[in-house]
Parts: sequence; C-alpha cells; structure tokens
Amino acid sequence: MNTILKLEHIQKYYGNEGNITKAIQDISFSVKAGEFLGIMGASGSGKTTLLNCISTIDTVSSGHIYLDGTDVTEINEKQIARFRRENLGFIFQDFNLLDTLTISENIALALTINNAPFSEIDERVQEMAKKLNITDILDKYPYQVSGGQKQRCACARAIINSPKLLLADEPTGALDSHSSQMLLATIQSINENLGATILMVTHDAFSASYASRILFLRDGAVFTEICKGSDSRRAFFDKILSVLTMMGGGQSHVY
Repeated sequence: MNTILKLEHIQKYYGNEGNITKAIQDISFSVKAGEFLGIMGASGSGKTTLLNCISTIDTVSSGHIYLDGTDVTEINEKQIARFRRENLGFIFQDFNLLDTLTISENIALALTINNAPFSEIDERVQEMAKKLNITDILDKYPYQVSGGQKQRCACARAIINSPKLLLADEPTGALDSHSSQMLLATIQSINENLGATILMVTHDAFSASYASRILFLRDGAVFTEICKGSDSRRAFFDKILSVLTMMGGGQSHVY
C-alpha cells in the first residue's frame, strides 16, 4: 500500500518567549492508504492539536506534513479551502448538519459546492445513502431523525467526495452506547468496504478498538503504538487497556 500521510518532526508551540507551551513535540509517523489509525491520549496530550495541524485548521511551528505527496505546511491561506474540499473529509462530534437542508441536501453539500452535475449528485447521494442504510430518511430534516441517523448522514457527507483522508475527532462523544456502536461499525465498514483512509482521535478504548493501529500520545509526544494484526477486537481492546494502564489510567467497557 502507498503512504498517503506522512508527518516529519512536527512541533507545535503556543505562547511567546518566556511563556511557551509545547503542545506537540517532535512527532513523526506515516499512514498507509486504506489504513484506520486511532490516536489516543489523555486531555492535554496533544491529540486534537495534532488533528488540527493535519487538517490545516492550525499551523505547525516546525516540521512537515505530506498528504499524498503535497506538503500541507506550504499551502497558503488562499488555497486552504480548496485543499480541504478536494482532499479531506470530516466527521464531527456534534454532526454539524444544516437544519434548513434535508438529509439528502446535507449529504450532497460538498458536491453542490464543487458544481457537480445534478444527475451525478442525485446518483451519488442515493448510492451513498444505500451503503449507510439511510435511504428512507433522505427527504427528512435533521431535527426529524435520530442521533445515530444524523451521524450516518454526517459520514455520508464526509465521504461522498472520496476524500484522500477522513478525519474524525471524538465522533461518538455525543452519542449513547447503542448509537456509538452503530457509528463505529459504520466507520469500520467505510474503511473496509470503501477503502477509506481514516484517522480518528479518541480517548475511549472501546472506540479505539475498531481501528487497525493506535498511536498513544503523552505530553505532546508519541508514547508507543500497537497494531491489531490478526487479533480479535476484544483482544485488541485488552491490549489498549494495558497500554492505558501503563500510561497512568483510562478505562472503558466492551459492550
């Protein structure tokens, strides 16, 4: 598999001389195309800051980030919106759906912005909705559907443009346990069946157990990493808990 994402000696500092906070300290790693990578760490470990740097929401203090060969750190402000639109998909904790648009229109938003032909938009929306089992709610508005259906709509919107990288920041944080399991199964299916490359930030071992590899951050640096390999999800979950215990805590439960 080709390397789709590569980070080289990323550092991120906040503040100025005499009062500097090191949010990220010399992080390097790469992600293969089609991989499902989880990033774990306690609050303040740097995981969300790292995600923001990869997504161009924040800028790095030093180092380089390459997405499919493009140096993300060299993209200027005028090019950022287009870069995100053409290369990245986002799954947000609070869905970020537009209440004035139907589920179908929310899913189609990225295609509409890119001026895709109407016939193509409708075909792709129907295809994606079928894959995520939400064809029966396409004409409804977000306030008329459940939290799990909203999140599947958000997933459909995130991947309808076939992004090179799908980014999820604590995607199950606003969901109950049943909806969380459904969403995680959906994200895993997107990875396995559609070949999407996914980077998910989470503090939850249960959510992380759906990934194929986990990077653990502590104090802005990579503490260690583990791979699922041929392990069952339960066995991988147990490994995750062992690492969290070694790092100083963190519990969850397999449902």
